[in-house]
Amino acid sequence: MDDASKLRLVSGLIRSFEDFPTKGVVFRDISPVLRDPAALTAVIDLFEEHVKKKHKQVDLIVGIDARGFLFGPLLAQRLNVGFAPVRKKGKLPGPTVSVAYSLEYGKAEAEIQADAVTPGQKVLLIDDLLATGGTLYAACELMKQQQAEVLGCLVVIELTDLHGVDKLKGHNVVSLLQY
Repeated sequence: MDDASKLRLVSGLIRSFEDFPTKGVVFRDISPVLRDPAALTAVIDLFEEHVKKKHKQVDLIVGIDARGFLFGPLLAQRLNVGFAPVRKKGKLPGPTVSVAYSLEYGKAEAEIQADAVTPGQKVLLIDDLLATGGTLYAACELMKQQQAEVLGCLVVIELTDLHGVDKLKGHNVVSLLQY
């Protein structure tokens, strides 16, 4: 299957739910993609092809809580590299490093285990969705604190009207689908 066919397969399974989780929001649901082995394989194939074309060396895939955990380990396995999770504050055991960030409706903190990333590692961040960019920006800041080199950010869906990519200036952002 070529790349265009893979994108059509994945796009055809994305569902839209009006007014979820709040009025005025259109929620893009990837659940059908996760249930379809061919579509899930297509997503990982597309990410893998991009990474192999653009990056000579990747040391670690960093997945963003929680849906980055679904795609990240699969991509890491394909690339034969490790995986590390960035979670909401208070969800990881042992020493952690955290960063506070703003959301449309308040503040939050993201954290990673202190020994998950070593200085100089070349990392790719992965998540399902780029909306306002706050969570991915926080993850990039965590990587900066850990002295890792962020090669880029990979997302399945980008909501372009929310301009989240603007918050990630200086970082290469790749989205498979844009709405």
